[in-house]
Amino acid sequence: MKFNKKLLAFAIAAGLSAFSTTSSAIVFPDFQVQEGVVPGSAGNLFTGDKITGNYVEVVTFGAGTFDVSIKWQAGQFIGNNGVDPVNTQLGAPTILNVGYGLYGLYQASGTFTSGLSTTFNFNPGGSLSLFVDALQDTALTAPALGSSPWTTANNADDLLIGTGVPVSGAGLLDPSLSTCTTTGTGTINCGSFGTTSSFALTAFGATYFVSPVPFYNVVFNSGQLNNFTVSGTQTINGSLDAVFGTNVPEPASLALIGVGLLGFGLRRFNKV
Repeated sequence: MKFNKKLLAFAIAAGLSAFSTTSSAIVFPDFQVQEGVVPGSAGNLFTGDKITGNYVEVVTFGAGTFDVSIKWQAGQFIGNNGVDPVNTQLGAPTILNVGYGLYGLYQASGTFTSGLSTTFNFNPGGSLSLFVDALQDTALTAPALGSSPWTTANNADDLLIGTGVPVSGAGLLDPSLSTCTTTGTGTINCGSFGTTSSFALTAFGATYFVSPVPFYNVVFNSGQLNNFTVSGTQTINGSLDAVFGTNVPEPASLALIGVGLLGFGLRRFNKV
């Protein structure tokens, strides 16, 4: 199956950049958002190509397996191939009822192999949901186990933008990385992960993400890993970015994009 050429360029550039000391241009597919459809927000049409944010993850490990439940809160839209922040109302102060939140909930499972480092592989299946929080007042409570969803309260004003199903993913936790640094009471920048999920807009989502039409049907996420113990149930947090694409790729292409996402994450750590 063919898929968006910009994503192939992104995957190749990101993968190669993990092993290069020079800059590589990374190309992200553009999308357009109309913020005026969010209750209380002013009309504003803008173009972006990436969404940055923060995640909190509850993961439960078994004998070579894991279940994960993630809350992601978007912080900023980025344009110009992931270079320039875009002026939007996302996360803006709720003065005069302007500003809104954007969050995602993700559940998946997979397998892992541990040694000096730990590799993670995500299984197909699970769930992904993306919401607008019009009043920025939704309370999200973490589950006790990675196999359970996050719960929400004060969410009457939330609007579902889109849903999807995890397709694949891979990650690496390596405390020996030169970027793995102790700060405060924790150790940060000790690995990265990338996931691929299908994505479909709701009727409301099609009024928020207005271009392209039809909208992209794949979402790619890349995140950083702070150090943690690979046993029991752990709570992890870090940064997590999202870009969109068209068509779920073949397994070989998924592997290439997975390498690209991981390489991009490792390259970001090497710049720290």
